[in-house]
Amino acid sequence: MSHLIEEVRKQQPLIHNITNQVVMNFTANGLYAVGAAPVMANAKEEVEEMAQIASAVVLNIGTLTKEQVDAMILAGKAANRAGVPVVLDPVGVGATTFRTDSAKRIVQEVKVTCIRGNAGEISNLAGVDAQVRGVEGSSSIDVQQLAELAFDTLQVPLAITGEKDVVINQDERVIISNGHPLLTKVTGAGCLLSAVIASFLSVSENVIEAVTNALSYYGVAAENAAEMHTYPGSFQIAFLDQLFVVDGEEVNKKKQITRSS
Repeated sequence: MSHLIEEVRKQQPLIHNITNQVVMNFTANGLYAVGAAPVMANAKEEVEEMAQIASAVVLNIGTLTKEQVDAMILAGKAANRAGVPVVLDPVGVGATTFRTDSAKRIVQEVKVTCIRGNAGEISNLAGVDAQVRGVEGSSSIDVQQLAELAFDTLQVPLAITGEKDVVINQDERVIISNGHPLLTKVTGAGCLLSAVIASFLSVSENVIEAVTNALSYYGVAAENAAEMHTYPGSFQIAFLDQLFVVDGEEVNKKKQITRSS
């Protein structure tokens, strides 16, 4: 598998994030570490223009408002017109009706390139939670089964992240086993991952390869950081450092990927 991190670092793509207030700083620093350039623009008056000049757009509903959702729709449609990839991070979908309806509206009105979320978020977004038990934080969940059901409903490439990550489109299923539990102790680790996926999508037209590359790279960086530090604060800093130094050759050596069709 050829790795795309070198291409990201070469092209330094501009990633337009309409994201939540909790993670802006971490996301921006993480994108800089990866080699991309972050911009955080939320105002309805400028999001269309920003999305059209960006290399990729991230729509993250973590601290959403009605005005922000409207801005996301405008940015997403502008990105679609410009051929710019769009990543949706449906943070907390299922927690409230407003949050769930907003995410579903984005999927209906914007052509999303990839949706990245945990099993609970993807399950609730696709409306398959009644069919799959123990979605949120359960080791008994068959994430591959969830991926199949959710893709059948949403018809959008999915990255379902957790202890193991599952990437799916109409033709291929990929399981990535890289990563470390300390990522769950860092606020915004998932949100940054969505932005990293957007960075990789900006330099490749193959969605599955771009997402798989991003997930394996992110997981290897986390594994390396955890070897150096075992507490969340120091791990977070080490993780940013590893995003900066890990290269494609190291990822290719350490990646844990299973493919099926």
